[in-house]
Amino acid sequence: MTGPHGVGIGWRPEIAGFVAELPGLRFVEVIAEAVPVAGPPPDALVELRERGVTVVPHGVRLSLGGVEPVEPARVAHLAAVAELLAAPLVSEHIAFVRAGGLEAGHLLPLPRSREAVDVVCANVARAQSELPVPIALEPIAALFDWPDDELDEAAFLSEILERTDALLLLDIANVHANARNRGTDPLALLDRLPLERVAYLHVAGGAEQGGFYHDTHTDPVPPPVLDLLAALCARQRPPAVLLERDGHYPPAAELRAELDAVAAASGFPVVT
Repeated sequence: MTGPHGVGIGWRPEIAGFVAELPGLRFVEVIAEAVPVAGPPPDALVELRERGVTVVPHGVRLSLGGVEPVEPARVAHLAAVAELLAAPLVSEHIAFVRAGGLEAGHLLPLPRSREAVDVVCANVARAQSELPVPIALEPIAALFDWPDDELDEAAFLSEILERTDALLLLDIANVHANARNRGTDPLALLDRLPLERVAYLHVAGGAEQGGFYHDTHTDPVPPPVLDLLAALCARQRPPAVLLERDGHYPPAAELRAELDAVAAASGFPVVT
């Protein structure tokens, strides 16, 4: 499988012009649910593909952690987007977003229980049976843990990855956020995860508020996250790393500097 390589950025319509002008860009990630499959993909994505830029669809609505089976129509849409964009893989979250017909509108954390492992594995298997490419699973940032957790995060994630044979999309900003909010050591988690399964990394900004670190995607990437990225890459450098930004977009010069900082921390060539 040929997956993403180098430094990428999350493609959003608001910064499409900026992304198009990055000379060294190797890949982008697009929200799968935002891509229509009834017609051709957006011209900006077509132009990137023609430049040889890899496009990875990133799902946010499958609800792989929901007790209800994943909806076939949502899986079919993700599969269609992957084929439309000639994607080498897709990605989704280890989370739930709906229950009993109600939509949360947010990625919600799972109890780290044996039952939850079974639910995630069953839903991932259902998705894998319909997807034309491999899937990478992303653990989310959470402000709380459920009181009936039976497994710690490393054991929970490792068992899911082993049983599903899925790839790992590791968000290093989420690792920082969870460690900061739980009072744990992020390096201890990295040392227990199967880093050889990482397809690519996410890096994003956040902010302290109310005694918690919030993974906002609208603030600059703070130095501790870049330091953690460098520590992970020193252990085992992944094939690719992607900067996520979802609002409050800074001037182009600041966004270029942030991409350059990500490249420097991970040891990849700059894209700007």
